Amino acid sequence: MCTLEKQGNLFILTLTGDDEHRLNPSLIDSIRAALERITAEATGSSVLITTGQGKFFSNGYDLDLASSDPSSLQLMDSKLKSLIFYLFNLPMPTIAAVTGHASAAGFVLAMSHDYVLMRKDRGFLYMSEIDIGLKIPNWFVTLVKNKVKSPVAWRDVVMRGTKLTADMAIKQGIVDSAHHGAAETMKEAIKLGEVLMARKWNGKVYAHNRRLVFSDVLAALNNEIVARL
Repeated sequence: MCTLEKQGNLFILTLTGDDEHRLNPSLIDSIRAALERITAEATGSSVLITTGQGKFFSNGYDLDLASSDPSSLQLMDSKLKSLIFYLFNLPMPTIAAVTGHASAAGFVLAMSHDYVLMRKDRGFLYMSEIDIGLKIPNWFVTLVKNKVKSPVAWRDVVMRGTKLTADMAIKQGIVDSAHHGAAETMKEAIKLGEVLMARKWNGKVYAHNRRLVFSDVLAALNNEIVARL
C-alpha cells in the first residue's frame, strides 16, 4: 500500500498503485508504520517526502467502505487524527510532493506537511465535503485556518468546494511551488529536501518548534482523540 525508500537521510514515502489511495484503516496503518520506521532509522539531519503514484495523491476517506459499514468512518477519522498528530511530531522537515488529485482527507494529509509542492499540469486540491453532503470535521477546518491565512481561501476551500489547480493554490498561499509533470515535481522536492538537510537542524528542536507554531492544530487533534477515549 506504500513503500519507503531511504536515500542517505532523505526518506521517500510513496502511496503505491494506480488506485485513488483512499484512506481506509489499512492504508492509514501502513503509513503510520512507515513513519514509525522513519523515526527509528533517522540519524542526523533528515527529511521526509510523501508522494503518490498514479492520478491521485489521495482521494480521501474510503466512502465505499463507510457506506457498507457506517462505523468505519469514525474509525478512519480516529486513525487519521492519530496519524496527523504523529506527523506533526516527526523530528524532521516534511514535504508533500502532490503529483495527482488530493481531495478531502487526502488534501488534509498533504497540508499536514511543512512544505507542499504540486504538479501543475494535472491534479486538483479539493475539499469535497460540501458537494457530497458531509459535515467537515472541526480539526480539518482548524488545520486549514492555521495553514492558510486568507479568509477568502477558507471560504473557497471549505464553503465553496473550489477545485484548486496548482497555480490557484499558489496564489492563495496553499502550496509552495508548482512544476510540470510528476518527475519534475519529485525532482524539486528532492532538491528542497537536500537544501533542508544541509542546514543540519536538530530534529527534536525542529519538532518542538513545529508544535509551538501549530499548537492550535495539535490541541484540536488531541481534544478529539481524548474525547473518543
